[in-house]
Amino acid sequence: MKSSDMPVDSLLIVDDEPDVRNLLARYFNAQGFATATAADGAQMREHLQRSRVDLVLLDLGLPGEDGLSITRYLREAWQGPVVIVTGRGEPVDRVVGLELGADDYVTKPFDLRELLARVRSVLRRARQASQAPARNTPPAFAFAGFTLDTAARTLHAPDGRPIALTTGEYALLRVLVDHPNHVLTRDQLMTKLHGRDTGPFDRAIDAQVGRLRRKIETDPQRPRLIQSVRGTGYVFTPTVRST
Repeated sequence: MKSSDMPVDSLLIVDDEPDVRNLLARYFNAQGFATATAADGAQMREHLQRSRVDLVLLDLGLPGEDGLSITRYLREAWQGPVVIVTGRGEPVDRVVGLELGADDYVTKPFDLRELLARVRSVLRRARQASQAPARNTPPAFAFAGFTLDTAARTLHAPDGRPIALTTGEYALLRVLVDHPNHVLTRDQLMTKLHGRDTGPFDRAIDAQVGRLRRKIETDPQRPRLIQSVRGTGYVFTPTVRST
């Protein structure tokens, strides 16, 4: 396929400040993206219902409906990646945003080149996660009664019910089932999932682990499948077999 025939990544920029929306739209258009904008949650929902969107750039300080509530909605009703771009730089906002399912978090004022790199990284991970498994990769894994189908990217609980996974949750689970009973440091997980090392206050991995625990652990407060290793990282404890 010629490069001119390749599909163009589509971004939806959700921000109540017209200057910010226009700045981001112009910049990403110049970088080869297709862009659309929305000033609030209602416009965002309308656009998602009628158009293809590959990634949402979301401000938290929106009128009427808080951006964190919108993040929660996106994780429940839409499976694409979300990058929060906001003036809220407090650690608690960052942690909550990541715990709710955002794939990355960038604070204002931001460097456009760094934001572009973050967006491309998130899209690359989402694209890799959605592709069919390579040859010699088991089509499915079984662990603790769960079944992870790598071709369909679906997870089923021991009772057979489907468990919806976001792009980030699926990617994390794939890394864990590929390395059972091996201690993985936060830096190793961050590199495998995000292509970068952890920063001194980066809670992204802890937030992702917390979200996945809530979906597969009987008691997320006393996890048995994804156990913490103090001062190091995490270990996936169940026996994993290919099916």
